[in-house]
Amino acid sequence: MPSVWKRVTFSAASVLCVGSVALLVSALATERWAAGRVLCKTGAEIVNASSPELDQFIGHVYYGLFQGGKTKKCGLGDRRSKIYIFPKLVRTLNTGLHMMVIFFLLAAIGFALVSLSFCIYNARRVPYQSIKGHKGLYLWNVIAALFGALGVLCFLAALRHHRLTERVANHKEILFHLTVLDDRLDWSFWLGVASVATHVAVCGVVAMSRIKLPKAEKKEPEQPVISALDLLY
Repeated sequence: MPSVWKRVTFSAASVLCVGSVALLVSALATERWAAGRVLCKTGAEIVNASSPELDQFIGHVYYGLFQGGKTKKCGLGDRRSKIYIFPKLVRTLNTGLHMMVIFFLLAAIGFALVSLSFCIYNARRVPYQSIKGHKGLYLWNVIAALFGALGVLCFLAALRHHRLTERVANHKEILFHLTVLDDRLDWSFWLGVASVATHVAVCGVVAMSRIKLPKAEKKEPEQPVISALDLLY
C-alpha cells in the first residue's frame, strides 16, 4: 500500500490529467482558435470610401478547427453567416496541416488518459515494474505534452504562414473580396497551451512524490528508577 504522501501526490496528478483532457476536449469543441477583423475591399472600392467611412465596411471573423462564423459589412448592413470547415472549406486550406492539428490533439488526449490510469494505479498500489511507476508517468506525460505542443504549433504555422484567416473569411465569397486587417489567437488556442503546461505540472508532482518525508520518532517509555529503599520493601 502506498504511503499517505504518495496517495496525495498521485491523486493531485490524477486531477491534473483530468484537467488536461477537459482542456483539450474544450479546445477541439469550441470555435475561438482565431479571430480577426476583415475589410470588404470590393464594397469600399465601389463607393470609394475614405478613412472615416471604412468603419462601415469592417466586419469580424472567428473560427475553430471545425466551424466558426463571420460578420460581413459591404455597405448593406451586417451579414452574419456560419463557417463549416468540413467537408468543403478544408479543401481550400492546407489540408494536411489542418488534419495534423486535429490528430496531434487527439493523440494528446489519448496519452493524457493513459497517464491518468497510471496515476490512479500508483495511488492505490505500489508498482513492481518501473514502467508502471515514476518512469512510466514521466514518459506518458512527456509524450502527451509533445503532441499537444505539436498541435498548437501546427495551427500557429497555418495561421501565420498559410493565410488561414484570409482563406476562411473568403470561402464562398463570389462578388466580394475580404481583406484581413488583423488576426489574433483566441482563447481556444490558449486552452491547448494550458494543457501542455498541465502535463509539465504533472511531471513536477510525480517528482515530488519521490520525496521521503521524515518519520516521527517513537519515544521509548522511561524506565522507573528503582532505589535501594524500594528493594528493601
